[in-house]
Amino acid sequence: MSRLAATFEKLAQSGRKALIPFVTAGDPKPEFTLPLMHALVDAGVDVIELGVPFSDPMADGPVIQRASERALAHKMSLSKTLALATEFRKTDQKTPLVLMGYLNPIEAMGYENFANAAQRADIDGVLTVDLPPEEGEHSAELLRERGVDTIFLLAPNSSHERIHKMATIGSGYLYYVSLKGVTGAGHLNVQDVETKLNEIKSITSLPVSIGFGVKDAETARTISSLGDGVVVGSALISKIENNLDDLESAKSEIIKLLTSMRQAMDS
Repeated sequence: MSRLAATFEKLAQSGRKALIPFVTAGDPKPEFTLPLMHALVDAGVDVIELGVPFSDPMADGPVIQRASERALAHKMSLSKTLALATEFRKTDQKTPLVLMGYLNPIEAMGYENFANAAQRADIDGVLTVDLPPEEGEHSAELLRERGVDTIFLLAPNSSHERIHKMATIGSGYLYYVSLKGVTGAGHLNVQDVETKLNEIKSITSLPVSIGFGVKDAETARTISSLGDGVVVGSALISKIENNLDDLESAKSEIIKLLTSMRQAMDS
């Protein structure tokens, strides 16, 4: 059983939901990311989504776009992100790591080379935002052979057939985008999310994590009652952006927010 599957199964058995932070590798500088990742674990998170910086992050709002720009200014890359994951694994063999990014850097590396590198770095899952399931079977198979899950994004307008396709090819969990638009934007309609989650759950037994719009502890608590996990990204990266001259304060504010989310989700 994969780390992701084991994590979600253990949480389900205890009646709890996964708290999944997203951070951009190398933001605002490479040496900040590794200690931040360990601090996230200490705050009680269950899975870490590690963003691979990209010059054209089409699904991301301004906050995460600027995070990518800051990381790229320090020459952060897919290879260096994998190196960070390797360092993380030296002292943490438990927390699942998911790489989240875009197709271009993977294509530049080569699908098989990337799959081998992900295996060497002990990555648990890969979420490629702009890789549709219709074109993702070969990549998913390469990763599956190496024990790495392929995670797909589901949208509010994903059809019954498309959900089935993603659930068939994908593994680990499905990531439900809770609102139309980019990360960090809009207002969650809880009723709409609940309706779509019921549809997804009727099609697959894979865990479903919900993101794009989770900003505070109350939202996290509400969303956690609907799915199996809560993903938070822009709200965390905003803490970094607002404290670029005092990264220890940024880390403290991130931990404070995640701790409040964890407590709210478990209450």
